[in-house]
Amino acid sequence: MPPLPPLLGARRAPTEPSGAPAQDDPGAFDAALDDAGLRTARAALAQGRRQAVRALLVHTGDDWDRRGHRLTVLARDPYAAAWASDWLTAEPGSADAAALLALALVHRALRGREQPGRAREACDTAAGLAPADPTPWLGRLLLARALGPEREVLDTFGELYRRHPEHHHAHHLLIARLAERPAGSRAAEAHEVYDVAETAAAEAPADSPLAVLPVVAYAERYRVLAATGPVPAGPTASGHWSGPRARRILRACFDWWLEWEHDEHPRRHIDLNHLAFALTCAGRPAEAAALFQRIGEHATPAPWSYAHPDPRAAFHAARTRALGR
Repeated sequence: MPPLPPLLGARRAPTEPSGAPAQDDPGAFDAALDDAGLRTARAALAQGRRQAVRALLVHTGDDWDRRGHRLTVLARDPYAAAWASDWLTAEPGSADAAALLALALVHRALRGREQPGRAREACDTAAGLAPADPTPWLGRLLLARALGPEREVLDTFGELYRRHPEHHHAHHLLIARLAERPAGSRAAEAHEVYDVAETAAAEAPADSPLAVLPVVAYAERYRVLAATGPVPAGPTASGHWSGPRARRILRACFDWWLEWEHDEHPRRHIDLNHLAFALTCAGRPAEAAALFQRIGEHATPAPWSYAHPDPRAAFHAARTRALGR
């Protein structure tokens, strides 16, 4: 096998309009992460059996981060829209069926296989059936982040925030969009996305995983910068990860993880991957090693795709270096 290109400096993988890496091989990464119940329900849904999905969502209740995670993963199944439509026909008042249909249509629209307007209407219908549920608004936010103007992104995030101020996925989508704003005359470490991320982290409860959001902001800015041309190879050659603010944020977020690590948050592996990526880029393999141990095989496409055409190879190469294998 030929040697991999350097983690930094290689042309990054192509991205979909949502900012997520293109998925030519859906089996390369498992969006379900370590959620065994979700994997079981997804397999049942692929066979046209919705009872496992119904039971899973009833059990999830109003754990909004988990509900959003589970529904967005289920909605990626190629036949999810058809199964959800049949479910909604059988149970016209089912908020779970309506939410699954809405998110399935959103994912189809993001792949260019559905009219965005129909997906938005489905999200509105689902929101009407469950006004307190932020998940239909997550569907609207996914559409707005990929296809809508910034005003729509901000307004939709506001609706979602009103229902669940700590919504993990929503904050990641907002930060990804804000990172694409031009820097203007501001210094590299003065981009407004860093201010937004740090404010959200500071206003969240002490044990909230939004504490890692500033690292996500740095990764998203790196994505934007890498898309404009080659980034100098080497962990600190670009200067992106070695400035005073970057060093402070990395130290604070790693220290937070050491103190507040939560094994139960459904999207914690996304945070762990962002933090491991940042520490790898900053040339801090000893700290990254602890994160790779926690991640195990639950790699996520982002942010490894931001600096390498093969995100899984980038993840494994970084993990091997950090763990000394």
